Amino acid sequence: MNVLLIGSGGREHALAWALSASPLLTKLYAAPGNAGIAELAKCVKLDAADHAAVLAFIREHAIDFVVIGPEAPLVGGLSDALAAAGIKHFGPSKAASQLEGSKGFTKDLCREAGIPTGAYGRFKDAASAHAYLATQPVPIVVKADGLAAGKGVVVAMARAEAEAAIDACFTGAFGAAGAEVVIEDFLEGEEASFFALCDGKTALPLATAQDHKRVGDNDTGPNTGGMGAYSPAPVMTPDLVERTMAEIIRPTVAAMAARGTPFKGVLFAGLMITKSGPQLIEYNVRFGDPETQVLMMRLTSDLLSAMVATADGALDDFELSWRPDVALTVVLAAKGYPGTPEKGTEIRGLDAARQSAGVEIFHAGTRRADDGRLLADGGRVLNVTALGATVGEAQERAYAAIKKIDWPGGFCRSDIGWRAVVREKANG
Repeated sequence: MNVLLIGSGGREHALAWALSASPLLTKLYAAPGNAGIAELAKCVKLDAADHAAVLAFIREHAIDFVVIGPEAPLVGGLSDALAAAGIKHFGPSKAASQLEGSKGFTKDLCREAGIPTGAYGRFKDAASAHAYLATQPVPIVVKADGLAAGKGVVVAMARAEAEAAIDACFTGAFGAAGAEVVIEDFLEGEEASFFALCDGKTALPLATAQDHKRVGDNDTGPNTGGMGAYSPAPVMTPDLVERTMAEIIRPTVAAMAARGTPFKGVLFAGLMITKSGPQLIEYNVRFGDPETQVLMMRLTSDLLSAMVATADGALDDFELSWRPDVALTVVLAAKGYPGTPEKGTEIRGLDAARQSAGVEIFHAGTRRADDGRLLADGGRVLNVTALGATVGEAQERAYAAIKKIDWPGGFCRSDIGWRAVVREKANG
């Protein structure tokens, strides 16, 4: 099969790495890709928002299957354009992508389907949002309804912070994404990332993961797109996995099918494991980043076959297998992230770092200079990912590899996986 992968981040590099191992693969293209993906695929300049250009490329290069990595092309309807042209693909329709594209849509669906989530209100003007806030206790969560590149969510520990978040949304801080606001209860517990392949009627659970959102050690500083992750998530016991499937994932798949908008792709549930059980924080309609990097390191099944089965509605008799090892990834980010990152700084030492046992390095924001030097070209730049028998061993391997990388323009957290390491030590 000739496959076209849409995207350019660490998630897409990890997907490209897994896809390239498939016996079904003939040739892999990536649009636009990055310096790491270029080692596995032919990178091409394509604007995913230009559906006509994407379709023309597909026809010209006899593409058999398209994998859509990021959320923006999904919410923008690329899947619909591919479906209309009869092109097999992995990724939900525009209507089904509302599960990520509109937080209010998802909260309403949860209410209708009895899916456990925090109580909430939806507002289209600041006055009504402030009036609702005045009746609620803090801490509380304020969210821009639409896609805001991960920056439209404020966990307000004080009322003034919540008020400022409401005003920011309605004064255009997040563009069209903030035209509507969702205010929801603050949930207490431990967060986990849960993934399931869905073919419109059947849901197949993937491995669990946990990520670290805050930029600094000890979970301090502003939220980011993710500074590291590990899999499996110790908090997700077999009982909690089954409860998540029974109480959250399967009811969502059924509700979307009943609406006439079946969900086909990967459903990424951000969970809060509370005293009463799993509750949904939010949905994403694509693989997570950096969770994909650890999932792909552990997956032993053929990813391309699984994606094709998802597209074909054939997951009811499909099985996935996983390494028993723990995978852990550490994000190396450019100085200035999550604000304005410093671009163009040179990165050396990756070849030496990659020689470490059980280590893969996925590129998230890199490019090659004309003279061949590797340069930083984004906020999150590299994902140093390692396997180990324990979280502690995977953590040691990842950080040992990082020490071999020469990049004065970058930084990383030094404690990825700390919560799981503490658990391991407590359990002997």
